[in-house]
Amino acid sequence: MFFLALNAGAAGEKRASLLPKLQPGQKITYLIRFRSDKTVKTESTVTAPMAPTAAQMDAHGLFQLDVLDVQQESGKTAVHTRGHFRTLDSDSALKKPFHKDSKAPQPREDPAEKSIEFTISPDGVVRQFTGLDSLSPEQQQAWQEWVARFAVAWTLPAEGAKIGDKWKSEQPEQSPSPIASLNWQRESQYVKNEPCRASQLSSAGEISGAAGVPETCAVLLTTATLKQNSSSKDATPEDFKLHDLKTTGTAQGTNETFTYISLQTGLVVRATEEATQHMDVTVAKSDGSNRVHYKVDAKSHAEILLVTGTPPNHP
Repeated sequence: MFFLALNAGAAGEKRASLLPKLQPGQKITYLIRFRSDKTVKTESTVTAPMAPTAAQMDAHGLFQLDVLDVQQESGKTAVHTRGHFRTLDSDSALKKPFHKDSKAPQPREDPAEKSIEFTISPDGVVRQFTGLDSLSPEQQQAWQEWVARFAVAWTLPAEGAKIGDKWKSEQPEQSPSPIASLNWQRESQYVKNEPCRASQLSSAGEISGAAGVPETCAVLLTTATLKQNSSSKDATPEDFKLHDLKTTGTAQGTNETFTYISLQTGLVVRATEEATQHMDVTVAKSDGSNRVHYKVDAKSHAEILLVTGTPPNHP
């Protein structure tokens, strides 16, 4: 009995590799839903062309991924892929509310379809991408949300993970900002295993769970905090200095992401993210003149779902 107990304990400690098991020629489809709302309050006596503008976005669509090549490097996988949106509906004015149970768009081919080609390197960084500039702003945002979720397994420990494991990472903020030296500090945890299913898309655009025996998914929780490493009294980025500008102020933000990864395939079956950010910044000439003060508040919700059995492109 003691021997069996030892074996049971050892089995419970088994680490799982959550990297996706991909093959050249494989096609994978995801439904992406993204909603964001950014408000800006500006105090200025001069025109401020570099100040941010308020924006609202409500977009959802189907993104198809074609696996072109898979290479093994140092125990991890490098994947070269091409992706395109089979459809993407958006509403930049946010005329209608976002609902989780809303109908998904019916797949259709865009006669002016644009594709993006990219490589996910063994360290989880997206490299060598082409075609991003040809996508619409809504498509670019949707793709960025998707690839951040899809590539999360590459950020896990190389030896794999088990329930209860925690790990930390740090990544510079990639988006242009009037505040220098912003970094995202992330802490992730392998919370539990849970039954999961890919989503089924009907010809009417209804989303439901796929038929058949459910898979088992690893549930990961990631919390991220935006940290400012520059002084609030002088937070000037280099590109602002080139324009003889000086910035002061602060930026902060938090993200919470739940990711469900299939233990059978390594594919992300479902992921949701809630994010909030706040910035209070003053931009002025280096001599202190032409001051512009603005406050930015932004929040977003993103969701991606693995989709199987999508209906024909021309029903």
